[in-house]
Amino acid sequence: MTPPQILFTDGAAYERFMGVWSQAIGATFLEWLAPAPDLRWLDVGCGNGAFTEMVLRRCAPTAIEGIDLSPAQLEYARARLSMPAASFQEGNAMDLPVADDAFDVAVMPLVIFFVPDPAVGVREMTRAVRPGGTVAAYAWDLTGGGFPYEAVQAEMRALGIAVPMPPSPDAGSIEALCDLWTAAGLEQVETREIVVHRTFADFGDFWTTVASGAGGSRPLADLPPDEVSSFKARVRDRLPAADASGGITTSGRANAIRGRVPAA
Repeated sequence: MTPPQILFTDGAAYERFMGVWSQAIGATFLEWLAPAPDLRWLDVGCGNGAFTEMVLRRCAPTAIEGIDLSPAQLEYARARLSMPAASFQEGNAMDLPVADDAFDVAVMPLVIFFVPDPAVGVREMTRAVRPGGTVAAYAWDLTGGGFPYEAVQAEMRALGIAVPMPPSPDAGSIEALCDLWTAAGLEQVETREIVVHRTFADFGDFWTTVASGAGGSRPLADLPPDEVSSFKARVRDRLPAADASGGITTSGRANAIRGRVPAA
């Protein structure tokens, strides 16, 4: 049976479920990318604008344009970022509504596995970036156990519940990313692994975040109450021990890649 797909349409729910993770991993990614100021950025799959905001505050871009399929996410992003340098429009990563060579940097933050044909998405980013510019991305290592809520997904699989997955879950591996960047004709391709951590106030905080409905956790709502209680206990056993105040620190692992568009 084909697993249901993960869809993010609620900007506020996404912020709780993934926003903190996105901020942590985005900061490390931008430090690694070390971009010059005054560049034109393209944020493909910008969602609710969390990464867009980071670029604006950390990288001093001339302009940044966010593209996303979800009108609701874009509405959240526009409300979040009323800055002249930021603009947003609805669009598909496999058919970007932008001109050739229009940007200095194109990024896909935690997005490439959502693209039905990642190779087309990478070619589109490459088309949109000028010669000598940068095409980059980072993605959870979904098939390698790097997703921050892997403990929940592991228990879903154990119960025979179809785990919601994006269209291209394998695209976040180092091998797949390298193949995609090389096939697009990008040069000076480099990769790195990024591990980030998040501390929840207690297990209740963790579970409320998971059960918010964001990120494909909706199948859990169909479980009978007694099974939910058992499920929660097994998930808790998979998580690290709590600290003295009850806090639980979990981790996520992503792979990052960057490459240069060949000179004309």
